[in-house]
Amino acid sequence: MSVRKMTAHEVTEKVLNKESLFILDVRNESDFNDWKIEGENFEYLNVPYFELLDGVTIIMDKIPTDKEILVVCAKEGSSILVAEMLSEEGLDVSYLSGGMKSWSEHLYKANVYEDDDIKVFQFVRVGKGCLSYMVVSDGEALIVDPSRFTTEYIEAAREEGATITHIVDSHLHADHISGGKELAEVTDANYYLMKSEGAVFNFNPLEDYEKIEFKHVELEVLAVKTPGHTPGSVSFFVNKKLLFSGDTIFVSGLGRPDLGNKVREWANDLYNTVYNKVSQIADDVIVLPAHYADFDTEMNEQGYIGDTLGNIRTRNEKMFTASRESFLNDVEKSASSVKPPNFEEIISINRGVEAADVERQQELEIGPNRCAVHHTD
Repeated sequence: MSVRKMTAHEVTEKVLNKESLFILDVRNESDFNDWKIEGENFEYLNVPYFELLDGVTIIMDKIPTDKEILVVCAKEGSSILVAEMLSEEGLDVSYLSGGMKSWSEHLYKANVYEDDDIKVFQFVRVGKGCLSYMVVSDGEALIVDPSRFTTEYIEAAREEGATITHIVDSHLHADHISGGKELAEVTDANYYLMKSEGAVFNFNPLEDYEKIEFKHVELEVLAVKTPGHTPGSVSFFVNKKLLFSGDTIFVSGLGRPDLGNKVREWANDLYNTVYNKVSQIADDVIVLPAHYADFDTEMNEQGYIGDTLGNIRTRNEKMFTASRESFLNDVEKSASSVKPPNFEEIISINRGVEAADVERQQELEIGPNRCAVHHTD
């Protein structure tokens, strides 16, 4: 039997199509338990590579013969060797090209919304749970919360016959490196961020803007100050139809306010945001967050991560109806959950205080996102 390589794109297609796949993950148990490839119809076996150095005989009775098999490791080297051993035992098997590193970095583009004025695309970083967006209007493009893979947005804009002219970050991200500054440098676009987030490089402070307009089509992007996840978190209200909510509102939860070690203070800000600002927004507005927690439950029938604000209010009724004291107590309890790995260094890089080469950025970003304060049961 031959050993094939399977790309992150191909695995993503299997996730989207809800296909069956048996994954043999040969990373350490702690790494597997912390973060793995997730699919509704995926099955798993985790056996560390070092336990298979003498051969795969010890696991052959646990490997199905009637399912597609994928071997996964951190960078692909160990998975190739294990896949070859399984192949020698007569199994048809693949390995993940580039390992979990490639899974962490893969983006795919989904159509979100279109009318006479705008087209909106969502970029799903399925291995990290990160979401970013492109809004196109009459040959110009706005990028919301870009990842560091800047060529993805440049190529997507080119496919739409558009030039990237505006870039916004809803806050200083804690679980991944922002591509906002680099994308602005490459495209000469205007880059916007809240001054209160403390970035030390040049940008356009969102405090100075009630709305951002471009081209002769009036594309209203209203910066809604929504502190809580971070003091300078904002959401972007586009044409009163779409709310790019950053890490303030998720489909199944709210942004965690404990990453600055001011849990109660920031939780109080989050409460004010939910009850004084979000409450004023209509139920039929489509909420498009910067992260998701569970791909299968948060992806809607239209094929993107998002929902109407009315549905989110219903799904998370407790969070939207709690008293202030009950809300603060619940947030404090959830604040004990595991924080994003390396979040302090990532924030420093996004602030411009520290620098990191590509290899270091890859290392820092490995793992799941943990930006939600809590989700519905």
